[in-house]
Amino acid sequence: MFELGTSIKKIKKRGGRKLGKQALREERQFYLFIMPWLIGFFLWHAGPMLYSLYISFTKWQILSAPIWIGLDNYKTLWRDIFNPSRLVLFRQSLIVTTIFTVLMVPLRMIVDLGGAILLNQKIKAMPFFRAVFYSPTIVPAIASAMVWSWIMQSNGGLISLLLNKLGLPNQTWLYDQDTALFTLVGMSLWGFGSQMLFFLAGLQSVPPHLYEAAEIDGATAWQRFWYVTLPMLSPVIYYNLITSMMGAFQVFDSAFLYTGGGPNYATHFYVLNVYNTGWRDQNFGLASAMAWILLGIILLMTLLVVRSSAAWVYYEGEVKRS
Repeated sequence: MFELGTSIKKIKKRGGRKLGKQALREERQFYLFIMPWLIGFFLWHAGPMLYSLYISFTKWQILSAPIWIGLDNYKTLWRDIFNPSRLVLFRQSLIVTTIFTVLMVPLRMIVDLGGAILLNQKIKAMPFFRAVFYSPTIVPAIASAMVWSWIMQSNGGLISLLLNKLGLPNQTWLYDQDTALFTLVGMSLWGFGSQMLFFLAGLQSVPPHLYEAAEIDGATAWQRFWYVTLPMLSPVIYYNLITSMMGAFQVFDSAFLYTGGGPNYATHFYVLNVYNTGWRDQNFGLASAMAWILLGIILLMTLLVVRSSAAWVYYEGEVKRS
């Protein structure tokens, strides 16, 4: 009996050592397979980010060596925010980008949710309609800019021709400082992007028995949408809200391609200001400081959304503890 117990212990010991070697080998294989991604991340993401953080504390023009100036770039930007005596592009870009984000994010989500509801209907040729609705997303930005520039021309543009047919005068959509920003907001709603796909997936994952129970209780279509669909879609809304907010704060191509930041800096977005400060003014230290401030703003806004999610995001099967 003692010998049998000793043999079992030896077998377990050998088995444990064998499993340990196998786990170690699998761990090495894991790191070997992800090594290309890790190398790319440190070379093309983490490395440049840390270098830009260093550059933000320097005065650097690309043809000269960086000169360490400490927090001077950040102090300059802080003073510019509260300087009412002149037009400060940093403050202007913050205001313009914030207005664009506040307007575009909820409107974009409403449009994409509406498109997802339309594409969730059970009708024939629905795959075709889904492809048609999503196709504007894959159109290159340059091609879209050329088309929209022609449509929005004050004289001879498509919308101006339609207005003339109705006896209305031409409108200077992108060429008036009072309407340029709102025009860009409207143009950003064109097409249905990846948010619509997420909403569509969320709609198709809502359990049908919830709608059946609501109908039995006499709920109207609006009540089913408000009390069933939206709560079940809250995780998708939560995700789309964060990603769209991040994208809105980093908007660049629309102003760069359509208006160049004008007229009269009415569409001078934050990232466009970073681009101009770095490449036009050759002030890479100040541009890097602006980029890190933008990162802080995005992190702060994301944290606020995350902290508020406990009050309105519902996960099926989750039990809330009082």
